[in-house]
Amino acid sequence: MSLLITQDCINCDMCGPECPNQAISLTLMASGKKIYQINPDLCTECEGFYPQPTCVAVCPIDCVIYPPA
Repeated sequence: MSLLITQDCINCDMCGPECPNQAISLTLMASGKKIYQINPDLCTECEGFYPQPTCVAVCPIDCVIYPPA
């Protein structure tokens, strides 16, 4: 399963460099706002690298979530 960055993202640049799989990239939304987005094909939730997803741990506003079922 892949994590999700909500539209509450403030583009703080904390999560991108932490991703060991380079699954996080900056995206321009239709509204003109730039937020980070996680590529679900690359995200492994840091399995094999860290005990928990680092993007969740470093996000200052808790906008990295597990997607609803």
